[in-house]
Order: sequence, then C-alpha cells, then structure tokens
Amino acid sequence: MMKQRQMPLNIRIVYCARPDQEEPFVEIITVEEAKRRKSVCSYYEEEEEDDDTLPILKHHSALLENMHIEQLARRLPARVQGYPWRLAYSTLEHGTSLKTLYRKSAALDSPVLLVIKDMDNQIFGAYATHPFRFSDHYYGTGETFLYTFSPHFKVFKWSGENTYFINGDTTSLELGGGGGRFGLWLDADLYHGRSNSCSTFNNDILTKKEDFIIQDVEVWTFE
Repeated sequence: MMKQRQMPLNIRIVYCARPDQEEPFVEIITVEEAKRRKSVCSYYEEEEEDDDTLPILKHHSALLENMHIEQLARRLPARVQGYPWRLAYSTLEHGTSLKTLYRKSAALDSPVLLVIKDMDNQIFGAYATHPFRFSDHYYGTGETFLYTFSPHFKVFKWSGENTYFINGDTTSLELGGGGGRFGLWLDADLYHGRSNSCSTFNNDILTKKEDFIIQDVEVWTFE
C-alpha cells in the first residue's frame, strides 16, 4: 500500500487574489513568514486606529505623551470631543503662580483639562467643566472628574454625594472635597500639592504620596 506523502508542518498555503493579477494564484510560504505578515498588518492597522483617535494639539505638551492623550480623549464628555486642544497655561512658559493661571483662564469659555507632573514623575489631574477662577463658593457640574496615570490610567467620576467640584481663591485651588479632605489641592505657588480620597469622587490618592511637590502644570482648553 502506497503511503501518502505528508506536507511539512512548517509551511502555509495562501490563496491570493490581487487586483493587479489576472488570475488568482496559490502561494506557499513558511509559518514564520505567515506570522511576520500578520504582525506587520496588525501593526499598521493599530497605528491607523491610534492616529484616528488622537485629537489635534495646537501646541506641544511637555507633559503628555500620545498614550496619555489617547486615553484622556476617550474619557472626555461628548461636548468637547473632536475639538482641538489649545494650551492656555503652562508653568514652563508662564511661571509658577496660581494668580497667573487664573489670569490666563479669565477669557476662557470652555471646559479645561488640568495636567500635573510631580517630582516622582507621576502624571495626574482633572477635567473641569468650567475654567479656573477666583470664587467664594464651589462651582462646576457632575461632568468634572479626577484622573491619574499612577501607576495605571484611572478616572474618578462624580459620586453624587456632594457638589464640591471646583473652588479657587488666592491661596489655593481645590477639586473635590468633604470632611476637610480634597481630591486635589494646589497651593498659591503651584509648588506644593495634596491628594486625598474625597466623597465628591470617591477617588484614590492620585499619586504616590498624599503630599507631593509639583514639577510642572499645564491647563488645556477645547476650542
């Protein structure tokens, strides 16, 4: 009885039909080549998808990489989706002063994204439904949220327990509160900061330590 010759296991038969070929044809390639082609195709598909999800930044960010931008953009409310991001304030460009931050925000009429990098090189911050300003009371809406990339990206949305979203005066900027604890607190010199779990967002501490030293701050608007 004649034995049927078995095909080696390390090859693949590919049926090809291309626009530039008059007739379909069969191509025999190795398993390694098949894996390489699949990997290359997946890479370019993912790259194209990433390009589609990245918003347009009108200025360079010294703090945000594409990975940060992509993940933040996905969590922004629908009303700011698709708008270019414009840098309204940066400590590198405008100096470390809360008063300057308020002054640069005075003419804004859209939500803002606060980005902080501390001396431990952790990235975190907040999306605020209203620009930062002097106020004798809390303002903002339930779309406001805190976020962190320390150690992985996580968003803390409004818990519904109180409405202590945003408050700012000459001495500090606060986001989230309750019981004397702030989700995020920055001092007047944008040098010292603090993050506690607060009832507004039921958040984790946003960085490695409750009390942190600020390295840089950026405020982005959508317009």
